[in-house]
Amino acid sequence: MTSRFTELTVDCRDPERLAAFWCAVLDFKVIDRSEGKVEIGSWVPTVEDVRARQMPPTLQFIQVPEGKTAKNRLHLDVSPIDCSTEDEVSRLLGLGATTTDVGQGSDLNWVVMADPEGNEFDVLRTLAPQN
Repeated sequence: MTSRFTELTVDCRDPERLAAFWCAVLDFKVIDRSEGKVEIGSWVPTVEDVRARQMPPTLQFIQVPEGKTAKNRLHLDVSPIDCSTEDEVSRLLGLGATTTDVGQGSDLNWVVMADPEGNEFDVLRTLAPQN
């Protein structure tokens, strides 16, 4: 017996806003929407595809009444694929992200950021082809 990692769910105040932010970050699209919930992904999952092989998980944003109160114990890491890490950080700042300090220190090769609701994520090394 085995399981598949199919969704990562994020509690938030404004699912539409957070889904729009992460769609812009990851080039995802909205694949499902209902009251208080928005699911985004790079593909539309089917039971058959999930059973056949491990597929990229989707992100679900679920509305909750309370705000974020502590550092995330789980976070996303993203890697730019067609620009430098610094250029990607600038782009994400323009989308509404902020840089944040979670005690990581200053001598790192990644950047800790937060989405518009304060959920931390890391921007790692670029995967863009090096000239």
